[in-house]
Amino acid sequence: MSTLKEILTRRLVAATIRLTVPAGAARPAPPVGPALGQYRLNLMAFCKDFNARTQKYKPETPMSVTITAFKDNTFEFTVKSPSVTWYLKKAAGIESGSSRPGHTVASTITLKHVYEIAKVKQSDPYCQYMPLESICKSVIGTANAMGIKVQKELD
Repeated sequence: MSTLKEILTRRLVAATIRLTVPAGAARPAPPVGPALGQYRLNLMAFCKDFNARTQKYKPETPMSVTITAFKDNTFEFTVKSPSVTWYLKKAAGIESGSSRPGHTVASTITLKHVYEIAKVKQSDPYCQYMPLESICKSVIGTANAMGIKVQKELD
């Protein structure tokens, strides 16, 4: 149960904004500018904070960011690592998955690739309490849906 003080000091949420922004490349231009500008948020503060948080990633890595805009023109944001499909495409060295998954194989990857992707995804806020085995199974399922074959070792 919330106390009266917590209720009175709680900030009202104006919107929740979800964007995909390249790592280290947030600028006040589209898509970031119009999305944040309509809620009168400080664009430069977001760009500086986002670029500082994502500097450990390679440039142009697509990062998923969720921004919570409050009524008093302040914001909070969380950055998630790139999607599993992006990692799978990079590991397999392909531009897109198979047009007919299950019938044609687009590429193959090893279990070591799957394990490395799962280790990176385990740092995400939604996966931090999941066992590594479950994340690996999810990555394998995504690979199968993309037409990427998972083998123990490459031939």
